[in-house]
Amino acid sequence: MVKRGWVSLFASLILIGTVSACTGNNNDNGSSNNASKGDSLPSSNGKFTPEVTMTTARGVGGDVVFKNGDTIENNVHTRWTKDTLGIDIKYLWTVADQNGALDTKLRLSLSANEPFPDVLPLRSDLVAQDLIDSGKFADGGALFDKYASDAWKAAMNEAPSAWYPYMRDGKRIGIPILERAYNADTVLWIREDWLKKLNLKAPTTIDELEAVMDAFVNQDPDGNNKKDTYGMAVGFKDRFNGWGSTVDWVLGAYGALPNQWNEGKDGKLVYGSVQPEAKQGLEKLHDWMAKGYITKEAGIMDEVKPTESFVAGKTGIVAGPYWMVAWPIGAVKDNVPGAEIKAYPIPAGPNGTVMRHGTPGNNGVVLINKDMKHPEIFFAYQNYLFDHYANPKKGDPMEFGMHQGYDYDLVDNKPVYGADIPGGAIEVEKYSLTFDGAIIPSLNMKTLAALGEGKAPETPFEVKNSHGYAPEMLAAAGVVMQQVDASHADKFIGAPTPTMKAKGEFLNKLVLETYNKMIYGDIPIDHFEDFVTQWKQSGGDQMTTEANDWYASVQSK
Repeated sequence: MVKRGWVSLFASLILIGTVSACTGNNNDNGSSNNASKGDSLPSSNGKFTPEVTMTTARGVGGDVVFKNGDTIENNVHTRWTKDTLGIDIKYLWTVADQNGALDTKLRLSLSANEPFPDVLPLRSDLVAQDLIDSGKFADGGALFDKYASDAWKAAMNEAPSAWYPYMRDGKRIGIPILERAYNADTVLWIREDWLKKLNLKAPTTIDELEAVMDAFVNQDPDGNNKKDTYGMAVGFKDRFNGWGSTVDWVLGAYGALPNQWNEGKDGKLVYGSVQPEAKQGLEKLHDWMAKGYITKEAGIMDEVKPTESFVAGKTGIVAGPYWMVAWPIGAVKDNVPGAEIKAYPIPAGPNGTVMRHGTPGNNGVVLINKDMKHPEIFFAYQNYLFDHYANPKKGDPMEFGMHQGYDYDLVDNKPVYGADIPGGAIEVEKYSLTFDGAIIPSLNMKTLAALGEGKAPETPFEVKNSHGYAPEMLAAAGVVMQQVDASHADKFIGAPTPTMKAKGEFLNKLVLETYNKMIYGDIPIDHFEDFVTQWKQSGGDQMTTEANDWYASVQSK
């Protein structure tokens, strides 16, 4: 699902060529190279000469796939980095990133005071917070201001709050890895063939949704003469605002988004799960379960498990991101002859309110070692990707993709993608130091939505994204963009506060158990106010104070 692009070679060559000129002026950091502290690093045509070394480390997940004998230490991308930029990427260590192995390795290294690599990219914010607090890493924001290219800075300016998790005393220690805007935002996926069979219109309100679900349960949409179908696939075993099979938008229709911090009318943070508006949403979910619109197993299902019922052809609606049609729900078309699925906007509540959990601006962080003598090496690398890969111009070195034979190939001088690549397509951007190459947050969804509306692809980014996307996915991107004002990302994205560390697990469990009991009818909905009181007295009020202290601190910088 991950897409990419590029910009101009000329700007990058100028930037890299001027690295040596600015390095000797006020750079207090160093590099793991032969140059002494403060020395310039000579370059020629955008390439460091002589070659420089940059050390790193990472966890390698199961989604990183290789071919042609490549490994994470020696692959087409590391070879390209050396040949094109004169940067030799050396891995101090790697681990198979399973069952928290990377976090464990990093915490052990921290406790043993072992040396860290020059550059440490991470997906896990939890271990990143511990590393930032260790004092072993440089002021990444100051380095970013000094060395980042205009293209990278413009991308970062689209998501200024992405810096918030990594700030300490006004300094931006970690450099955010940007995420595609609205990438995980919810739409409603509905069995279009069921709507047609039962002569129904797609719902635009919660009441209309309830009528559709009632028909899906009671009017035999699959035609097997059995009452064995459900209205909607949902799962809330772990939380109520996940990426798939989620129900946060149901509570959102009444004005509350659970399991996250939202900005109240006075501009201060409030926890969505304990707002009075959430009570109506819980009552509605209880009603749907009682009527059989959603399965009674929802409380023991994570956000993926319910999709199995949709894929098997037994459920008519599931909520999830635009890419969900590729995985996992698109498989319903293989299992059920004639099945059609289509994305629709999430419905409005009785007062016209539409709210959904929004995609955060960051998807990881890069930490730069204080002992790295020449951090501009990393910026030369990442600037190149933002200048030539994130949104390329025609004729750019990465116009068609990152590496030929991996994420694209040329046949008769025309780019081909996917299955047309000999040996199969590889998401080679996952080899990059930031896992995704380089991302301009707003670009992906806007491009897909425009293509879905029939726009002819013109730019290299549009041409590339016109390949490999199912029509339903492109249309779904357009649906996402129809409701951008409904998206509300979690406003608290800082390091856990003292009360969060001490009592957060208990408070999360209290919310989860109480919500489940109310939906199942084990306790009355009118218990909601008592639950809120218990939450506040058990640390919620203090946690709210701490969250707002943090919020005020980052907004003032």
